[in-house]
Amino acid sequence: MRAAACYNGPMGIVHNSLHDEVAATLREEIFSGTLAPGSFIDEAALCERLSISRTPLREALKVLTAEGLLRHEPRRGCFVAEVTQKDLDEIFPVIALLEGRCAWEAARKASDAELDALEALHDKLARHARAKRINEYYATNYAIHEAIIMLADNRWLAQVIGDLRKILKLARLQQLHAPGRLEQSLSEHLAVFAALKARDSDGAEAAMRTHLNRQREALRAVAAQQKAKLIS
Repeated sequence: MRAAACYNGPMGIVHNSLHDEVAATLREEIFSGTLAPGSFIDEAALCERLSISRTPLREALKVLTAEGLLRHEPRRGCFVAEVTQKDLDEIFPVIALLEGRCAWEAARKASDAELDALEALHDKLARHARAKRINEYYATNYAIHEAIIMLADNRWLAQVIGDLRKILKLARLQQLHAPGRLEQSLSEHLAVFAALKARDSDGAEAAMRTHLNRQREALRAVAAQQKAKLIS
């Protein structure tokens, strides 16, 4: 595994540290489910698989633990974090407020060209919804949220939301499997975009809050369905 490189303006190339690359690899494996919630992080196996030593791996594990994607248990090691219903109940009202504010600011700051680009993403979202392509829908949905956060142009909002979104990413995809949720989600996104295009800050904020609060409702419904299957 080689250290990644990234461009840093006209001054040239800055090399990311190996532990950052390892953290990025493990982060994606957590998000994809390759490393399942609750699973033990086998350091020896990971070192062999990634062809790295223990030092960069342990530094990467510290990063992911700080992000809340792993939990460390003394004398036992690291485990992939599991998002509880209590976590979701606490996080969703907060992120609804924060992303609602992003939509409010984006409605005021976005250029016509930026809104055109956002409209193209919504067209793509609608195509995925019609075809029932849940994974592709989720990826585009995620990109739309990221775009609106960027359009808000508020680094403090972006920083706090980014931390919370890493945790929610462990559970958010599940809500799209709730009956009718895909169509409902698309309708909510179109409502947000309509308000953005109309430069209606208050409307965009309200629509974004509604969208996120309904995501929580959908996750609650999925959890209830899963519990019912276990009981039956």
